[in-house]
Amino acid sequence: MGLINVGNFLCLLAASSWVCATDVPVKIIAFNDFHGQLEAPGNLRATAANTTPTIPVGSVEWMAGYVEALKAENPNNVVVSAGDLIGATPLVSALFHDEPTIETMNLLGLEFNAVGNHEFDEGRTELLRMQYGGCHPTDPNTCMGATVGTPVPFEGARFAFLAANVQDVVSKKTLFPPYAIKTFGKVRVAFIGMTLKETPTIVSPSGVAGLEFTDEAAAVNGLIPKLRARGVKAIVVLIHQGGTQPVSQAADTINACIGNLQGTPIAPIVSKLDNEVDLVISGHTHQAYNCLLPNKNGRLISVTSANSAGRVLSDINIQVNPVSGEVTNVEAQNKLVDRTATGVAPNAEIAAIVTQYRALAMPIANRVIGEITGAMPDSPANAAGETALGDVIADAQLQATAAIGFGEAVVAFMNPGGIRSPGFSFVSSPMGEGDGKVTYGEAFTVQPFGNSLVTLTLTGEQIHILLEQQFTGCNAATAPASWDYPTSDTLGQSFNRILQVSAGFEYEWSPVGPACDKVNPMSIRINGVVVNPLLTYRITVNNFLADGGDKFYVLGKGSQRLGGAQDVDALEVFFKNVLNDADTVKAGVQVAPGPQNRIIRLD
Repeated sequence: MGLINVGNFLCLLAASSWVCATDVPVKIIAFNDFHGQLEAPGNLRATAANTTPTIPVGSVEWMAGYVEALKAENPNNVVVSAGDLIGATPLVSALFHDEPTIETMNLLGLEFNAVGNHEFDEGRTELLRMQYGGCHPTDPNTCMGATVGTPVPFEGARFAFLAANVQDVVSKKTLFPPYAIKTFGKVRVAFIGMTLKETPTIVSPSGVAGLEFTDEAAAVNGLIPKLRARGVKAIVVLIHQGGTQPVSQAADTINACIGNLQGTPIAPIVSKLDNEVDLVISGHTHQAYNCLLPNKNGRLISVTSANSAGRVLSDINIQVNPVSGEVTNVEAQNKLVDRTATGVAPNAEIAAIVTQYRALAMPIANRVIGEITGAMPDSPANAAGETALGDVIADAQLQATAAIGFGEAVVAFMNPGGIRSPGFSFVSSPMGEGDGKVTYGEAFTVQPFGNSLVTLTLTGEQIHILLEQQFTGCNAATAPASWDYPTSDTLGQSFNRILQVSAGFEYEWSPVGPACDKVNPMSIRINGVVVNPLLTYRITVNNFLADGGDKFYVLGKGSQRLGGAQDVDALEVFFKNVLNDADTVKAGVQVAPGPQNRIIRLD
């Protein structure tokens, strides 16, 4: 008995004769980081070199239209997602606990979704409800099917969540199945799904309590013998971890692979993967790329990512030999979800569901909460890492927690990852609220996580440590022993993560300073007074940061904790106070001149 390749055929010698079989084509339609963007997320630049022209992209009904068109090309097809399908979503989905996203994805035909870090934003129990259905236990904004035209009660996902590296601490069982196998005629393809192992550092600890997140490559490689035993040799990895390339995201770069993703998290993971893995569909970094990276045997395998928010789909065609079960070829191409394209029709049923949910959300979304006299985007930051929008959010959180009985805070810190695009536009939305008016829906889009404020006590020295933990290079190996860094953290921040600070707080930092020593302690001031390392101060952060999220470990040591309002509610009250109080200083709220230079970078 033996095997021989003849063109696109694989022939098996059996009983003194050759039996040949042609490869089976399989189409994989992939996306990642959808984040509940049911409506069009905006435009994508046509070229990286220019800001114009732009192309209108996205929306779930157009995604569904493209999926249907791609499916028509090959009956052997599957639709997959590489995580963050839900979480950090716009109000039209988040107000209803992301049930709209699950319901529309059911109709789009999604089959497998690897859990991402944002799937855990509302905790394990709520994520299980997303899979298995049922109404939210406390919020009346749930199970709206009778109004919007979906099953009642909420049916949950018809597709499977996959979580190969997420397991219960006690039972060691994975939260969801580690993989799924789909049969296409005479061949079977396995899909292994997982999230990044650092998930506990970037979500609220309460959301992942009792769970552990294991090494991605080890989780994949550990499953290979089980899949081989089941006769499956065509293996696709769906991983919510990714890379970046040094080029602006635009229509002409979505299939680029500049730099081969070296120096980014996905490259070393792929370099450790078993040779049986044929394709990696990645996410998390919100970039589009189409790469070939070496596995642990040095064989180049396809690694893709499809931007975010439904702007791009990855159209991947593989060939699987029915005799050997092996993948013989992989061809991938990222394609825009172009809303102006001819020959593609948006899904009318899905569009109608989104329209009904929008109607339910509009009275809340269109309520005017404040006013600005200029655009207040979330980027770009100034050289020090400060933004005008970050200043305003931090000011709002300080105002909400400064009073006696409400925290007595003297400074507030806001993590930049909790501030989402696009910030506040000066131009009125199509709903007609008027130029300069800020609506609740816009505020929710900027702060969609539903975090609550926490005021806690730190020493002056701990405030200094907090500031040092913003910068790359500060980790278990470089930090003083007294800082009690987790020994497992050998990398620290993957990029400088500059906290936004409230009025009255200032400090200076130097990019050329050594790791864990970039901030001059004598430059740290509150209301003009140098912070004393031995004294204590009341500070406000959101609950995600308060538990040490984003690797700000020192915040987990804060004492005398007091819970407060939700972040978006604090922002609303801040705007109202400014509008209703003629004596309130309005700089940065009704005037948007840019960052207030509370943070100074010394070059």
